[in-house]
Amino acid sequence: MKELPRLYAITDRRTYGTDFLGTLRRILEKGVKMVQLREKDLPGGELYRLAMNVRKLTKEYGAILLINDRPDVAKAVGAEGVHLPEKGMPTRVVRKAFPDLLIGFSAHSPESAKRAEEDGADFVTISPVFKTSSHPKAKPLGPGAIREVAESVNIPVFALGGITWQKIKVCYKNGAYGVAGITMFIDDGDKRNNS
Repeated sequence: MKELPRLYAITDRRTYGTDFLGTLRRILEKGVKMVQLREKDLPGGELYRLAMNVRKLTKEYGAILLINDRPDVAKAVGAEGVHLPEKGMPTRVVRKAFPDLLIGFSAHSPESAKRAEEDGADFVTISPVFKTSSHPKAKPLGPGAIREVAESVNIPVFALGGITWQKIKVCYKNGAYGVAGITMFIDDGDKRNNS
């Protein structure tokens, strides 16, 4: 497997606004090279049509595309992979049925990350590291959780949840391979220089 990008954008139509593809294009223009299409409320047909448009964009920018929890849609649109939620399809089942797909997994503990690796995941996200508006009731795990997970697996670990440009350094210091997020990539990239 080739080396994964360090920045991982996750889509959200409510956050992206009415110009979904325009917002995604601006994110890709900032140099983000991995995108998860995570529109869980869309029925299969709508998700497929949106995924086709997103696939065109990610190809244009040389970015990896993963589809949330739908390996069938990922395969149908020529995406590189799928991202599995902790309560989604079992990783080992997806690995067996779709051996050529890149598989990401949403872990919330070292144990679930280790299990995902054993079942064939290529990387994991650990979340929520910090307080996040997308899951306001979820208790933040703290940056120490990144280190716990990173020390328990031999695959890349992406920090997710409340990540800002100012918090990236603490994520890397605690063993994160990369960072993932929804809103951080929409914010003005100049904020990166204020850390």
